[in-house]
Amino acid sequence: MDDRPIGIFDSGVGGLTSINAFSEVLPHESIVYFGDTARAPYGTKSPATVRAFSREIADFLVKQGAKILVAACNTSSSIALDAIKEDHPDIPVVGVIKPCAARIAEVCTPENSIGVIATPVTVESGAYEKEIRKISQELNVHSIGCSAFVPLIESGAFNTPAMDAAIKHTLDEFIRENQVDTLVLGCTHYPIIRPNIEKLFPWLSIIDPSMALAMEVRRILTRYGLLASEWQGSRMFYASDLSSKFLGIIQMLGISGDYVLKQHAL
Repeated sequence: MDDRPIGIFDSGVGGLTSINAFSEVLPHESIVYFGDTARAPYGTKSPATVRAFSREIADFLVKQGAKILVAACNTSSSIALDAIKEDHPDIPVVGVIKPCAARIAEVCTPENSIGVIATPVTVESGAYEKEIRKISQELNVHSIGCSAFVPLIESGAFNTPAMDAAIKHTLDEFIRENQVDTLVLGCTHYPIIRPNIEKLFPWLSIIDPSMALAMEVRRILTRYGLLASEWQGSRMFYASDLSSKFLGIIQMLGISGDYVLKQHAL
């Protein structure tokens, strides 16, 4: 048994969408979360910058006692995991893309047309395609970078006509031309706008990676004997810029239970 916290990080508020999944799958675990809201979005930054920011956050979470490091950020998962593993070889490190790819391969067939929406950096890395092809060469996968979504979400404008317009402008042709029937939310910010997407494209089957990520973390903790004892774990949420929008998204997501919210600039 190990009652140290799970360390989860994201470029901003997006990783908060995974908290409910972690609470369901790992109800006794403590969580320390860091959202780099002051420097979001990561998806339009250079790979070198994303790696540098991700390593700083990982260092901070390790100092908070994290027993495992979880990159809930797809952009960090696509290009920064190896660097974090080099810095912290004695701590398990897991990203969101690999478990999500496994989920895609589990529920989809070659008859599906799978669309992955993600940040430009994630799409350019080809991370989803690489992981999916390791499991199946037959799945039909298309990806598109959505640079406008995260800034609107981080600004709190997710439930607005401007958000709907950005989604329609970005995805309408992509979905139509590729005959997409299954849409993968390849950025942890995107579950926040899932209602918008479902309203505009009600026929799509949508895959949210959060549950697959939580299940993968449980598997790793079990393998290494790191599961917490049966107590109600604590939750600490840090943000590099603690705006009212951060708290608003916690409330909007319906994150249940007690938590402490603090600002910490890296």
